[in-house]
Amino acid sequence: MTDTLSDKLAIDFCGLHFSSPLVLLSGCVGFGEEYTRVAGFSNRDVGAICLKGTTGAARLGNPPHRVYETPAGMLNAIGLQNPGVDKVVDEILPTLDFDETRFIANVSGSTLEEYEAVTRRFDDSPIDAIEINISCPNVKEGGVAFGNDPDMSARVVETCRAVTDKPLITKLSPNQTDIAENARRCIEAGSDAFAVINTLMGMAIDIDSRTPVIGNNQGGLSGPAIKPIALLKVHQVAQVCRAHGIPIIGQGGVTTPEDALEFLIAGASAVGVGTALFYDPLICQRINRGILDYLDRHELASVSQLTDTLVLNGATAC
Repeated sequence: MTDTLSDKLAIDFCGLHFSSPLVLLSGCVGFGEEYTRVAGFSNRDVGAICLKGTTGAARLGNPPHRVYETPAGMLNAIGLQNPGVDKVVDEILPTLDFDETRFIANVSGSTLEEYEAVTRRFDDSPIDAIEINISCPNVKEGGVAFGNDPDMSARVVETCRAVTDKPLITKLSPNQTDIAENARRCIEAGSDAFAVINTLMGMAIDIDSRTPVIGNNQGGLSGPAIKPIALLKVHQVAQVCRAHGIPIIGQGGVTTPEDALEFLIAGASAVGVGTALFYDPLICQRINRGILDYLDRHELASVSQLTDTLVLNGATAC
């Protein structure tokens, strides 16, 4: 698929040209170089890459175990291990080939001041866009409280918006009461786009020791197990975004072309791929081909024609 991506796959995302609707998700590809060592892999197969979550100072992350496989999914509690924003901007970004794909920074923090400082630092860099991580479920401070409280979510977005003109993508948590209301507040605060959803909080227990398997006790659940929840959340957020022309990166358990198509139909403009990369680094090539086959079968000229085309069955009840 590399170097032969069809124009049908191209989308406009916040004014940025993506050659494919696929986006590699933060935390799954390091700082953009991790999979380039795999034979046959190319960054050109995706529209954008979200870099690993970055904080002001370097973080060692959580104690082990930090990753655990579960039925149809994976728990992780890495704890935002990263070298700090100065090293990312000064040493890592210069090594990335911005001609291959778009690169999106992922800003994380424990305080409003840290979100502001990290965003300001990325604003003075070649990064294409900034994703605000207000919903990390595996750190003990900052992220969870911000992401689950609409007032705090809006304050983080407002704080970041004040120090950058780059596109701001707010990563929304599914671990909250009303994700659509949170999205509405973030739009008012200046968010240009959303990533829906982040992982769900989960736990696994070692029955012999009677202790949590994850060193942090709980972690973020990803993989196919969360896809039905993610689809519903994308649909709910799309109801708010539609009137404002706000695009969504739909994500959560994408492993096949059909999964990606579901997210597009539900309301996403782009589709995130994450956990599946761990067992199939070349999966994006297969998903791109599957999307193209679908477009050809349905005589559609562009993948963007699929976005938000879901036709509901009528009145729904709980």
